[in-house]
Formats: sequence, C-alpha cells, structure tokens
Amino acid sequence: MKRIALLTSGGDSPGMNAAIRAIVKTCLFYNIVPVGIRDGYKGMVNNDMFDMSYSDVDNIIHTGGTIIGSSRCLEFKEKETRLIAIKNLKENLIDGLVVIGGDGTFTGATILSSEMGIPVIGIPGTIDNDIYGTDHTIGYDTALNTVISAVDKIRDTASSHHRIFFIEVMGRHAGFIAINAAVASGAESVLIPEEVPDLNKLVAQIQHQNKGKRSSIIIVAEGEQEGGSLELINKVSPMLEGFDLRPTVLGHIQRGGSPSAFDRILATRMGSFAVELLLDGQNSIMIGSSGDNLITTSLEAAMKLHSVPDLDRLVLLKKMLTRF
Repeated sequence: MKRIALLTSGGDSPGMNAAIRAIVKTCLFYNIVPVGIRDGYKGMVNNDMFDMSYSDVDNIIHTGGTIIGSSRCLEFKEKETRLIAIKNLKENLIDGLVVIGGDGTFTGATILSSEMGIPVIGIPGTIDNDIYGTDHTIGYDTALNTVISAVDKIRDTASSHHRIFFIEVMGRHAGFIAINAAVASGAESVLIPEEVPDLNKLVAQIQHQNKGKRSSIIIVAEGEQEGGSLELINKVSPMLEGFDLRPTVLGHIQRGGSPSAFDRILATRMGSFAVELLLDGQNSIMIGSSGDNLITTSLEAAMKLHSVPDLDRLVLLKKMLTRF
C-alpha cells in the first residue's frame, strides 16, 4: 500500500476530525501517502482529492465537524457516476479506502469495492448510534452529553414557570439518544421510534406526575410514531387543559461542538486500526467497539442489520418516577 484515501460522508458527527487525524498520522508513520477526498463521494466524482500531511491535521482533534467536508451524493447510486469515481481513484493511484459515516456511506463503499476491486474499511461515524456491530459510534457520546446539558437548562425554566416541555432530539430511526438522555436527565417520560406510544397513558402520567410540582420533561425522538414534539402537543393538549405545554426542538446543535474525551479516544483508535487492517489485507469490514475492545464485522452485516437501544431502560425510567 502506497496511497490510502479517506472520506467522510452523510451527516457529520463530533470525533470525525479525530479519526481523520489518526488515519493521516498512521499512514505517515508507515510511509504511506494519505489522500483526502473532499465532501464525500461528491469529491470522489469531482476528482477533488489532495495529498495530506501532518500540518493538515494539527490541532483538529478537539474540533467538531469534518475538515474534509461531507455530503450526501445521491448520484453515486448510478453506475455511470461510479465509473467516473473509479476512474478518478485509479488516476490518483489509490490502493485502499477508509470511509467514515453510516450505513449509506458503507453501501457506497461496498459497491465501489466490488466494482473496482479496491479494499475498503468502514468507521462508524453517526450521532444516532444505530449501526450494527458496535457498542458506540463516533459522535454519539458527545451528542448525548449535548442533549443532557440542554435538558438540564430547560428544566430550570420548566420548574420556574410550571411548564411541561416536550423536547425533541435527533433519532429518525433509533431512540438511543432519546432513551439514554431521558434516563440521564431525569426526564419523566420518553417516546422513541421502537415503541408505539399510548397517548392516553402519557396524558394520565402527566396529570398524576404534576399534582405536586406541575412541571415535567418529556423527551421525544424525532422519529417517534406520532410525528414529533409539535404534533404530540397538538394531540394531547385538548386532554391537558390548564397545563402549559411547550415544545423545544434541539435540532442540529446536537451534531456540533467539541467531541468528548470518549469520542476522541474511540475515533483515534478506530482511525489508526483502519490503516493497519488495510495493511493486513483486510477488505469490506467495519470497525466497531465491544466494551473497551475494537472488533470487526462485515460491511454487509453493518448495512443490512439494525442496532436497537436497550428497552430495559424504559423500565428503569418508570422506577424513577415520583409518586404522590
């Protein structure tokens, strides 16, 4: 291996820069030229590639986002578009590829690998933590802590003004952020995509819970089955007359910010390991974590299977409810 390319694709997540830094520095350690691809697969198609050096990754381990940019390239699904990308990779003498992202990123890499014969290693980078084959994805820990910090601040005003806040967090297809943020922040209830909500039970719980304090925090995953925080309030407000219901959508604040120590360490380990796997002749696998160990699974499994949160946390949350 003489030249290894790397890209970030899909939604950005805190810790991607730490992974980029580790890939570049490990490549240089082994006298391999690291080649950055700007803006994901779009940069591959546009031949927007550049040789990277130590100076490119100085002082980025603590920064959010991704210094090489990211995008969603729907055109990459077309064979003609991928042929352009393959031509560009060959012209740049690329021997291996490391991709950082989610299942969409891995799908593009797997197809590219089979069509070009180039070895590919995947690193899971998404705040949703819904990738099969890993306990933690890069960015999840930081996003979770961002949500908890925001909920703590909102609880102050909820208590002061006796309000019920429906706080919407990211998680279109998985409730990892919502369910764990609910436990960690002491929320009174949580709605996640994995469960069909019982609105009558939710209303009864709010009525009972607020006999003494008249304020509550309800965490709502954006992909929960009633349509999100605004739609939920529209549906339950007629049954909660006299209660002050307020929605808060945290939005993209959850993706930004300096990565936590956990995400920095995880990303650094995964980035370095990805280069070593390519040197070992590995292909079409994703790096994951199991406890404190790094593990591997096939990219095919990572794409086809789906990780779900521990629903026993819902039982734990119910045990924490105040009884009057």
